Amino acid sequence: MSSISIAPGSARTVRATRLRLTARGRRVLLALAAVPLAVGIGIGAVSGGSALASGDAVPAASLETVTVLPGDTLWAIAESVAPNVDPREAIHEIQKLNALTNGSLQAGQQLVIPAEYAG
Repeated sequence: MSSISIAPGSARTVRATRLRLTARGRRVLLALAAVPLAVGIGIGAVSGGSALASGDAVPAASLETVTVLPGDTLWAIAESVAPNVDPREAIHEIQKLNALTNGSLQAGQQLVIPAEYAG
C-alpha cells in the first residue's frame, strides 16, 4: 500500500478575490434586469386595449325574486315559475344566479329568477 504524507507548511493558501464590476458590467446587469419589466409592459400594452369602454348602452338584466316556502324544492319552484321550460334548465339558471352549490333551500330564502320565467 502506498501512503501520502502532508508536511506542515506545504499546503497552499487560496485567497478569495472580490468580484469587481466595471461600468460596462453594471450596464449589462441593469439591462438584464430590465428585460422582464419591458416584456411585461409590452404584453400589458398589447392586451390591455381590448377593455376599452364604448358609449353603447348595455341593456340591464331583468330579474324577479321568489320567496321559498316551507317544503319547497328547486324542482317545484322551477315548474311553477317556468311551466313551458324543462325544469332542469330552469333549475340550472336559478342555481347559477343565486350561487347555489346544492339543492338545499331554507324557508324564507329569497331566490333570484330570470324575468323570462317570472312572466
